[in-house]
Amino acid sequence: MRVDGRGQSDLRPVKITRNFTKHAEGSVLIEMGDTRVICTATVDDKVPPFKKNTGEGWVTAEYSMLPRATACRNPRDINKLRLSGRSHEIQRLIGRSLRSVVNFNILGERVIIIDCDVIQADGGTRTAAITGGFVALVDACKKLKDEGLIEKIPITDFLAAVSVGIVEDTEMLDLCFEEDSAAQTDMNVVMTEKGEFIEVQATAEENPFKKEQLDKLLALAEKGIKELIAIQKEALGNISSEVGGVSKDEKICCGDQEPGEA
Repeated sequence: MRVDGRGQSDLRPVKITRNFTKHAEGSVLIEMGDTRVICTATVDDKVPPFKKNTGEGWVTAEYSMLPRATACRNPRDINKLRLSGRSHEIQRLIGRSLRSVVNFNILGERVIIIDCDVIQADGGTRTAAITGGFVALVDACKKLKDEGLIEKIPITDFLAAVSVGIVEDTEMLDLCFEEDSAAQTDMNVVMTEKGEFIEVQATAEENPFKKEQLDKLLALAEKGIKELIAIQKEALGNISSEVGGVSKDEKICCGDQEPGEA
């Protein structure tokens, strides 16, 4: 048995609460065990310069951790006058992951910013941020559609992320902090509902891992991601049926939205 009593292929208890904050176009509290992340989606008409006058939108992300999200206080990045390397790497991962399932042409010339703020950390904060951030993104897109600003929800598929690892020579799903700290191999996987990989980050500590171990870890990750997507769908309810109705290269119909129009 694991430190929290789970089996090796079990997720921690997962809860997704939508509309967690008042003002954001999409807001979610995701809880995975003792890890808790607030994910908010903000719609802005100011696109990056490389998207200006293209008629296409963009999705980006920011990630931060409250000072006492961990056992010991971590100074805020603002006090160091720069974003930590870890936070920068994680927010790039979140942005890459979410952009992989968005049709920017249908989104139109606007940006959706996903803010992921860790209020309590016990392992898997980046994967929880991706899984919760996706739901916040869907809610923001649904709001745009309901307001008549876009024709349909521009999301091509569901996605989620989870950690896996080898701890004491055993492959495990969804590592808590204690397991992650002791892991011989640590891996984060981002995958769509269709089973397509968006990102696989795998690192061995001290000893390399074998291909058969990698295969077992990927199988565990796929199992966990399917379960997480089912939880996302349950949280979204009827909105789930509006996700995945577009392809990545689908164009908006003539007369809907002109390039440069927000």
